[in-house]
Amino acid sequence: MTDFGKEYMARDIDHVLIDEETILKRIQELADRLSNEYRGKDLVCICILKGAVVFYAELTKRMSVHMKMDFMSISSYGDAEKTSGIVRIMSDINTSITGKHVLVIEDIMDSGLTLNHLKTLLGERKPASLKIVCLLDKPSRRECDITPDYKCFEIPNEFAVGFGLDYAGKYRNLPYIGVLKPCVYQ
Repeated sequence: MTDFGKEYMARDIDHVLIDEETILKRIQELADRLSNEYRGKDLVCICILKGAVVFYAELTKRMSVHMKMDFMSISSYGDAEKTSGIVRIMSDINTSITGKHVLVIEDIMDSGLTLNHLKTLLGERKPASLKIVCLLDKPSRRECDITPDYKCFEIPNEFAVGFGLDYAGKYRNLPYIGVLKPCVYQ
């Protein structure tokens, strides 16, 4: 990214919550752990589009195990401020997960409603195991009894963007996690 590009997008960021170096270091640690835990297992990694794509790419390329990679696009009904947790599958995976170990890789878990519903839906397909991996966990917003099985960072209840997370389809390509200025979204 050019200096102009960084400056242009950074003007909407109140502060950097997690810098790129810290994110990549933590992703490597998680990739090492997952590689040890899933070595020799029939693994399927599912990316929840679009938000998780940056995290998914960084995590899976650092894992040293065989895996199948697949993608799923989902939508939650409700307004922009709050998800209903009811999941509509826009694009389903193409891989059978029956009898396989599955890692659902997501950008953030906040209310937990959508991931809780998705976990139930995928569980009906009879995987050997099903675990959720999140870049960010925002437990202060949790509305149901679910926690990620693996997470990189726990964050406060702030409007985070970057490293895949967006606002109105923008900011996903920031190389760090930043907090968006309220004047941008209010």
